[in-house]
Amino acid sequence: MAITGSGSLAISLCVFVISAAFLPKGAAETVTVEGQNLATDNISVIEGEMATISCRVKNNDDSVIQLLNPNRQTIYFKDVRPLKDSRFQLVNFTDNELRVSLSNVSLSDEGRYVCQLYTDPPQEAYADITVLVPPGSPIIESREEVVSEGNETELTCTAIGSKPAASIRWMKGEEELTGDAAVEETYDRMFTVTSRVRFSVTKEDDGVPVDCIIDHPAAKDLLAQRHLEVLYKPEVKIVVTYPEGLTREGDNLDLTCIAEGKPHPHQINWLRVDEEVPPHAVVTGSDLYIENLNKSYNGTYRCVASNAVGEAYDDYILYVYDSRAGEGAPQKIDHAVIGGVVAVVMFAILCALIVLGRYFARHKGTYFTHEAKGADDAADADTAIINAEGGHNNTDEKKEYYI
Repeated sequence: MAITGSGSLAISLCVFVISAAFLPKGAAETVTVEGQNLATDNISVIEGEMATISCRVKNNDDSVIQLLNPNRQTIYFKDVRPLKDSRFQLVNFTDNELRVSLSNVSLSDEGRYVCQLYTDPPQEAYADITVLVPPGSPIIESREEVVSEGNETELTCTAIGSKPAASIRWMKGEEELTGDAAVEETYDRMFTVTSRVRFSVTKEDDGVPVDCIIDHPAAKDLLAQRHLEVLYKPEVKIVVTYPEGLTREGDNLDLTCIAEGKPHPHQINWLRVDEEVPPHAVVTGSDLYIENLNKSYNGTYRCVASNAVGEAYDDYILYVYDSRAGEGAPQKIDHAVIGGVVAVVMFAILCALIVLGRYFARHKGTYFTHEAKGADDAADADTAIINAEGGHNNTDEKKEYYI
């Protein structure tokens, strides 16, 4: 069919646009046809959403606008729909725009649509429509349900039925793991992606989550999770319940063996390294009790715990002291206090010596008697006594003074 309009031919613009209620970022790409000043958009739309197809014309001279599907069947001619597909509905029609909505977009709707303007010669603009199909919920599987520490485990994650192919990332706790991916294309142009990851585990990995994260332009926050279950051999520790201090002759000894593992230790044994356990020692579960210690019990006592993964042990070295060991020990002396007291005493002694020295220095040679008075003028000792002050003649009554 050929339709011509009156007047001179005008340079026209036909733009074909498809948009959806939800489109990935950067889904639209504008394509310009040189020489005709035509523009159109290449768009991606998610399966099941609604798209809007819009043909826009610049400087229309009454030429007819029509919209064709990828099979070049007419969807709308002006405002009339020859195609019997009720999913297409007219949204707007003017001399410069033909806008049509397409609901419930499916993979079969993918292809090149044509916006056509009947001029001489006719002008066309094309839009490649890509339909995105998100993958189903990912499936994560483990080669074994539980794994022993030190061994390697393998996990597999599968993203089924997507378009384009999804990408898969792995996280173990806060650590990113590197997996090996394989992509398979199915008969209906869909893709299935399988990723495998291998790593060795430790007892610290028990209970740690491993995430399989799916990256796809049509899906967000899509992941599967598996918590690791790791078996590990026991961790053993001996605790002295009694006594608190030295182990002396005649005392009792009470030891407790604490053992943790996965699975829980099924067996705990006590032994004495290189010697027999004392005959009257009592073992009750994880406890070892010995009465009335003596020095013949000295040695290394060992607690051994085991489970399905392995065994581990801890040692306690017993040394029995004399019965009075630790008694009457000198108390701790505060050397700072003693030093201060000694310093004060020494200072006091020094001060006393200085005072006494000064006293004796000032009173040296002060001893004299009254017999000495008048001796300078006497011819002999008898005369000196007679001339003594007071005129005493009796020498038996002389007095001595000490100052």
